[in-house]
Amino acid sequence: MRLDLLLCRLRFAKSRAVARRWIGEGHMRCNGNRVERPDRPVFPGDVLTLPVGRQVRVIAVEALPERRGPASEARTHYRDLDAPAPIAIAGAMPCDGATKNKGQSPP
Repeated sequence: MRLDLLLCRLRFAKSRAVARRWIGEGHMRCNGNRVERPDRPVFPGDVLTLPVGRQVRVIAVEALPERRGPASEARTHYRDLDAPAPIAIAGAMPCDGATKNKGQSPP
């Protein structure tokens, strides 16, 4: 399946034209290689790196969708490989200024 069609069917792009423009900008990667052509074939097992807004999403293609369906159906065709949110470590000191003593002036 073409990369632009896949992005549209997985609901990362609103249309194929938007997907083609997005790919043409050169910010897309497939299996670690930069992709600049929207007609690049994509297969199950491929890993795509997508710039979505201010974030970068990494997904693994599980299956190729036959249509552009609802978002819940689209999510069944890929697996999100992004790192999970940071977890709290028991006994660790917070480092966001929450331990600052009240009444002290800033450095």
